[in-house]
Amino acid sequence: MAPFHKLDPLSRFFMKFYRGRRYKASPHTPLRVPLNECRVALITTAGFLLEGQKTFGNGDCSYREIPNSVQTQALINGHKSAAYDGRGLETDPNLAFPLDRFRELETEGTIGALNPRHFSFMGSITKPHPLITQTAPEVAQKLKTDGVDVVFLTPV
Repeated sequence: MAPFHKLDPLSRFFMKFYRGRRYKASPHTPLRVPLNECRVALITTAGFLLEGQKTFGNGDCSYREIPNSVQTQALINGHKSAAYDGRGLETDPNLAFPLDRFRELETEGTIGALNPRHFSFMGSITKPHPLITQTAPEVAQKLKTDGVDVVFLTPV
C-alpha cells in the first residue's frame, strides 16, 4: 500500500474519513483433521486474473477462478486502487497469492493437497453488501463442494 502522504488529495480525503465496518459474526471454524490431511484453497483480494477473464472494475464484488495448474507468472494484476502499489506483485505474484509456496508445502507433505481451483477478489471494496450476500457465499459453497478443509486468505 502506498504511504498516506504519497496519495493524491482525493484518496487522502477518502482514507481519512472512510469508516471501517465491524461484524459480530466470525466465519472461524476449528480444524477437524490434521493439516497434512487437509485440502487447501487460496483466496486473495489482490485482483489477480488470467488472460481472457473479465477485468475487475472499481468496487467490483465479483471473483475470478484461478486453476491450481496456472503458472504464477501468468497471473495478471487487475487491482484498481490509487492507494495500491502492485509493483512487487508484478515481480512475484506469490507475495499476495503464494501458490508456488503452497505447492512446496504439498510436496513436503505439510498439507494434504491443493484444491483444483482458487479464487481472486478485488480489494478496496467500499460497498461490500453484494460481496457479503452473494459472491462470498457463492465461493464458500464452491469450496464446500470441493471438499476444502482450509482456506488461506491473503488480504491486500
